[in-house]
Amino acid sequence: MLEMIGVGPFLTIPLILSTMDGPQALLGWVLGAVVAICDGLVWAELGAAMPGSGGPYQYLSEAYGPKKLGRLMSFLFIWETIFLAPLSIGAGAVGFSQYTKFLWPGMGYWPGKAVAATVCLAITALLYRDIRSVGRLSIALWIVVIFTALAVTVAGLLNFRADRIFDFPPHAFTLSKQFFVGLGGATLLAMYDYGGYNNVCFFAGEVRHPERVIPRSILISIGLVAALYLTMNLTTIGVVPWQEAKHSTFIVSDLMLRLYGSKVAQVMTGLILFTTFASLFAVLLGYSRVPYAAAADGRFFAVFGKLHRTKNFPYVSVLFIGIASAFASLLDLSDLITALIVIQVLIQFMAQVVAVTLIRKYRPDIHRPFKMWFYPVTSIIAFAGWAYILAASGVRFILWGLALAAVGVCAYMWRARVHREWPFREQEIEVTV
Repeated sequence: MLEMIGVGPFLTIPLILSTMDGPQALLGWVLGAVVAICDGLVWAELGAAMPGSGGPYQYLSEAYGPKKLGRLMSFLFIWETIFLAPLSIGAGAVGFSQYTKFLWPGMGYWPGKAVAATVCLAITALLYRDIRSVGRLSIALWIVVIFTALAVTVAGLLNFRADRIFDFPPHAFTLSKQFFVGLGGATLLAMYDYGGYNNVCFFAGEVRHPERVIPRSILISIGLVAALYLTMNLTTIGVVPWQEAKHSTFIVSDLMLRLYGSKVAQVMTGLILFTTFASLFAVLLGYSRVPYAAAADGRFFAVFGKLHRTKNFPYVSVLFIGIASAFASLLDLSDLITALIVIQVLIQFMAQVVAVTLIRKYRPDIHRPFKMWFYPVTSIIAFAGWAYILAASGVRFILWGLALAAVGVCAYMWRARVHREWPFREQEIEVTV
């Protein structure tokens, strides 16, 4: 929940309204919730069955064959992660910078980028410690996060006007190409905000009783956050008319300013900044374990497998992702969000939905203490949802995602040739025989 409730919903409410030019864009939140629940069941089944650190690195390897195609698939996931993690953290840091501008109206472009980069470096320093102290700190941060989200929601509930929620523009629900493209864009942004329910799978090797904790963590987080997001969105545009809200860059600060004046708006902005910082803390915690798990298994660059001598955490991975995030924060927010989702869908999410079926059919040796509900309907919905979001992202981002995957395949082939791994090992054996 720390990762899910970051700056995302406080940033994307105006962006989502703009995709369909009206409150009908909130359908994207509903559709996103459906996709998140179905995909969350995929993560829950895989995470409970293979609760080691690294998450999808293990799932893809085992599903597609640990000695053959699974090597390539797991390598591509790690390859994706070293680009994906900085994009995710960088986007949150840019959001942090945007809300900082409410407290510092004179902040220019480059000072704003300096703020975003500094946030990335600060969370890197904060995570330079062992997992036990991280866990205690996470709970303290979670309390503030929930308070902030609830405060925004309650303020909206006490002051909203229902007629603003139903103030739809003409032809808002005409089923045209524009409607479905806009809905896809709104759903893409919603999935950015829902993202994070899978975080526990990245460090599941450090979790007690993973067969129970992982499914509960994922499903409870999605349920609570989805309800909170939908309520927050409805009440926000019930206070700030959508025609105004879609142009705001710090919508929650504007809402509080309208209701309670500048002092309360400043306090709430400070809480949002804290919430954002806490969310980025959770993101870096999870992602930093992925390259480490692969390196420790001998399938990625060995330097990422190094542990701190006294604190026993993957310090190289933490430092690499943290510093790369500082550079990613120099990019535009909308590009960061779209690239983030496209890369995940192309290289990981759709392949992982297929992985559930492959494991059920071909790997009876893998014990599955949790089985996803209503299989295969839920997995089909998850796959179709990701395909729809991908189609709505635009050709430019899809091509960049495919290019990244192609370079990743080349990198794997080069490494496999050097280490005589699949597919080169089998070819050499055949030649020898």
